[in-house]
Amino acid sequence: MSVPKFHLGWFQSSGFSVSGWTEPWSGWLGRDWQTPSYWADMARALERASFDCMVIEDSVFVPEDYGSSRDHYLRNALRAPKNDPVPLMAILGQVTSHLGLIPTMSTSFYPPFLAARLLATMDHLNGGRAGANLVTSTSDTAAQNFGLSQHYDHAERYAMAEEFVQVLDQLWASWEEDAVVADREAGVYVDPTKVHQIDFEGRYHRSRGPLNTARPPQGRPVISQAGGSPQGRDFAARTADIMLGSAGSLEDMISLRKDMRERVRAAGRAEDALKLLFVISVKVVESEAAAHELRARAGTKDESAVVRWLAVMSSLTGIDFAQFPLDEPIGELSTNGQKGHLARLLRSREEGKTLRELVQQLTISQDIIGTPQQVARELGELHEATEGDGFLLSTDNGAFRKHLFDVTEGLVPELQRLGLTRTGYSSTKLRENLMAF
Repeated sequence: MSVPKFHLGWFQSSGFSVSGWTEPWSGWLGRDWQTPSYWADMARALERASFDCMVIEDSVFVPEDYGSSRDHYLRNALRAPKNDPVPLMAILGQVTSHLGLIPTMSTSFYPPFLAARLLATMDHLNGGRAGANLVTSTSDTAAQNFGLSQHYDHAERYAMAEEFVQVLDQLWASWEEDAVVADREAGVYVDPTKVHQIDFEGRYHRSRGPLNTARPPQGRPVISQAGGSPQGRDFAARTADIMLGSAGSLEDMISLRKDMRERVRAAGRAEDALKLLFVISVKVVESEAAAHELRARAGTKDESAVVRWLAVMSSLTGIDFAQFPLDEPIGELSTNGQKGHLARLLRSREEGKTLRELVQQLTISQDIIGTPQQVARELGELHEATEGDGFLLSTDNGAFRKHLFDVTEGLVPELQRLGLTRTGYSSTKLRENLMAF
């Protein structure tokens, strides 16, 4: 089997939620979204298509940023309700055998010992396919759910996150690889000399250890990271195995690839130790006529779609975008929330575009629309131009079966035919599949 050109993952950008329940082709999502079978169908389809992994977004608050109210979010099931993805991923591990499973966890609010134990347990349950998408969270509302008056400063959140990973690594390593001997004749299950107290004392975290869960099958479950700020990029370069690359244009993607290579080298790691997977939204249709019609519709988003996008942006940045007229330019803004998303929105403001035009421009540029052959060819060209490691295919409006079918049964066979993605797995462990090429 020839070596594939790039890795392919799935980013469930709306998390374990009901988002998109009124959209066309959403079926009975509003009724079925909390049932394991709905997600099991999705995981099996991704594994049949030989996806490396599934990353599922999460957040821990009900937003109230757009219009300074929860009303818009709750009425539209936008970012709430949302369930914890960790139990879901444990279930999905039982209906798959190769697909990597990566839930999102907050380094700002999870105690490191709890996170290390959960991930080690999940790695055992699914035979070495667990990971965690570590985020620092962005919202004061989320911080208040965990007893804080407001969220930590952006830079401090990343300092906390780096220390968080140090604790995880030490806890996972507190059991040596051969600590479990299970010697029935000697009556010894664990060799006590191979389990170690860590006595970690940092600026933000303390943990005595050892972990009371045996060493994970992967040794270290896979760590992914999605921050686009300088601090987020440094965090990924020093600690992560996967970076979720968000970039609005080809130039941005090339710049991010170059920047991350430099940061990884500066961190003393091999360049291929961090896999940069660009987050891409694709829409696969059966004909050029259908693609042309869909592109035309994408260029004329109605006001409700613009408002939805701005409401999500408000929840990410803490800025109430309802206060700004849609048909006027916006000025300079700052945030203690997600700086990368805000920077992308504001990048074109000097061109005099209105807020509505900025949103439409961003949402159009994020989509690749075409037949399976066209989308596959464009992904191949993007990969060649950016020299990344692959793509995380994303959908903004939930886990629609039709969209998934279009990708797994239409796009992926064409990618495989072109030799761009894997046709099978080289290992049952996520880390080994990631590092296979």
